[in-house]
Amino acid sequence: MRVRTTREVLDLYNDAFRLHEPGLLNDLIADDCVIEDSGPAPDGLRREGGRACLARWSELAGNRALRFTPETAEIHGDLAVQPWHLQWGDGEQDRVRGVNLIRIRGGRITEARGYVKA
Repeated sequence: MRVRTTREVLDLYNDAFRLHEPGLLNDLIADDCVIEDSGPAPDGLRREGGRACLARWSELAGNRALRFTPETAEIHGDLAVQPWHLQWGDGEQDRVRGVNLIRIRGGRITEARGYVKA
């Protein structure tokens, strides 16, 4: 079986959130994955293990009240730098810009750190 490239994994990851299809995440997350969320302040919440990471991302991807728009990503070997917009309402204050640093090894996400603009 061919291992997905960093770009392929990132594209599927983004599609899961953009299209509200959490099932796209099922084969993308390593068993030892670690997430550091952008919130709550000041340090964000850390999740460890593939199941915990899948549960968190599935919750977000399935939330149709959220509109996730990825910007142009940069790929540096196994590291993807993914800027994005997230909107949850129609008001000017109902949005945030941020970036995810996503490490991908062996065709699976092993680490993701999220940051938002203050």
